[in-house]
Amino acid sequence: LTVYNKMVLPTSYGDLKAEYDRLIHDVAIWDVAAERQVQISGPDADRCAQYLTARDLSNMREGQGKYVAMCDHEGRILNDPVLMKLSGGRYWFSLADNDMVLWCKAVAREKGFDVEVVEPDVSPLGLQGPKAEDLVADLFGDHIREIKFFGFIETELDGIPLVLCRSGWSKQGGFEMFLQDGSRGNELYAKCMEAGAKYNIGPGAPNHVERVESGLLSWGGDNTPDSNPFEVGMGRYTDTECEDDFIGKSALKAVVAHGGPE
Repeated sequence: LTVYNKMVLPTSYGDLKAEYDRLIHDVAIWDVAAERQVQISGPDADRCAQYLTARDLSNMREGQGKYVAMCDHEGRILNDPVLMKLSGGRYWFSLADNDMVLWCKAVAREKGFDVEVVEPDVSPLGLQGPKAEDLVADLFGDHIREIKFFGFIETELDGIPLVLCRSGWSKQGGFEMFLQDGSRGNELYAKCMEAGAKYNIGPGAPNHVERVESGLLSWGGDNTPDSNPFEVGMGRYTDTECEDDFIGKSALKAVVAHGGPE
């Protein structure tokens, strides 16, 4: 076990080889409830989300997620969440391990944005591996096969409210179910285990061996406090020519122009 976003995060269930093999060949179920969300909603949600993000969000639509960098005013990366735009003008920043809810609250208040910033009752459960799509199709229907990477739908499973997103911290493919009722976590887990039996499902956790093999960088592990997005492979997700302002924009423009922030 470890502590991540102030929550317990399982790191193994006692057989690392079996967990790796399921991820590579079958399907693994991951309790990643420690992957917390920051929700921004209200009349200025679009403006606030953009100001917090070093990526142009002007064409972002509901049901779409984007991998984004959140930077400080010197262009140093603070977090690399998946940003999801939900119905009702809501955004979720699906976070790596950091107190970003405090940063977002402070920025929103100081800028005078008319928004509400909260950590909602959302707990992700991951299904990863080459057989994950077949399992998710069994649970929700074949229409899920049309969901693009980082795309999602707001749905339910036998009355359990959740957001189903094609995402996850591996290169093996899969989905995350963002449970929106923490009291029903055991029920959701049991349904996945029952339906996944024929796919050799078993528990696991974000796998460091597979992560290294797949070239996935880890925020906090593969960067330094001074790293900017260009140094960690996020240059293509960083839009210094975005028409709207965002935190760290001038410093990141300097990186592009001069090879380092002013």
